[in-house]
Amino acid sequence: MTVRLFLPAVAIAMLALSGTSAPAASCGSGSFDAWLSEFKTEAAAKGISQNAITAGLNGVALDQGVLSRDRSQKVFSQSFEEFSGRMVPPRLLRGSNMLKQYGSVLSRIEQTYGVPGEVLVAIWGLETDFGVNTGKFPTIRSLATLAYDCRRADEFRGELMDALRIVDRGDLSPSEMRGAWAGEIGQTQFMPSSWIKYAVDFDGNGRRDLLHSVPDVLASTANYLAGYGWKRGKDWEPGSPNFEVLQQWNKSEVYAKTIATFASQLAHAP
Repeated sequence: MTVRLFLPAVAIAMLALSGTSAPAASCGSGSFDAWLSEFKTEAAAKGISQNAITAGLNGVALDQGVLSRDRSQKVFSQSFEEFSGRMVPPRLLRGSNMLKQYGSVLSRIEQTYGVPGEVLVAIWGLETDFGVNTGKFPTIRSLATLAYDCRRADEFRGELMDALRIVDRGDLSPSEMRGAWAGEIGQTQFMPSSWIKYAVDFDGNGRRDLLHSVPDVLASTANYLAGYGWKRGKDWEPGSPNFEVLQQWNKSEVYAKTIATFASQLAHAP
């Protein structure tokens, strides 16, 4: 049986009052279960509820498959012609249909955030085939694994905290949180930190749900781009200020150019 260590509630309260925080769990040291116990203490000290900590982290185990994927990543090496030629033509008809189907929602989103529907639909299509392929990895397990591993421990410890905050505020349950192996979730693949910062409840049901609500998905994506400086009414082709914003979505110039090309083709589609 694993012994789990918790700070008494009084100690946590004293830490909060004193302005100090619990020590951060050290990456890769000791067993994963011992690290996870330290992380639970740290999460409680940062104000995350015990209910969210218990629901999110109890029973979480190290995922060797995630570590293998993280260590075997290859540099993005496809040319623009190769990548865009593979990604855009099969999605153009469906993207055009999505523009029509969600036209009124996209119009309201553009009025609010200044981002055209063509750009949002292009991102949506490239990321998950318009919500069809959002990923099946348990998000919290993936993030806990990458936070424990020392390669990018600080980055993923922060993402794991934000995943618990998503649970804490009621956006998603831990069992709903499934996505890509590195922790991206939702129909346009937000990391939890981006979810916390940019996710919006555009359908007005009281939840920010980027897994199931298309209005929330598209508006949150627009809010992300607006947050990085999207210029209302301006072009998005390479060399424009809005193209630089697309590169904040994905640092790869090939990927950003593919978004821009897809969006331009959608803008001229019948």
